[in-house]
Amino acid sequence: MGKAGKALKQVLEIYGISQNKLAVTIGTGRPNVHRWVNEIRDPVAETLLEIRDALKKINPAAAEEFIRLYLGDADKDEQQT
Repeated sequence: MGKAGKALKQVLEIYGISQNKLAVTIGTGRPNVHRWVNEIRDPVAETLLEIRDALKKINPAAAEEFIRLYLGDADKDEQQT
């Protein structure tokens, strides 16, 4: 488990965004965000887009950082193959 959860946890900490604020913006319960952040459950692909969109509403830089952390160095990985 976990790449999305790790990225989300970092972004929330860096940008001072509460799990509750993200949950309200997405329209889900805070327990769901807690499960993602603590790597109990991975968000599905559709939810990743909802997380990104919610972060954009809260702080566009946070959304960019989430995607960067989640995708990592995809270009670098492609170059190595």
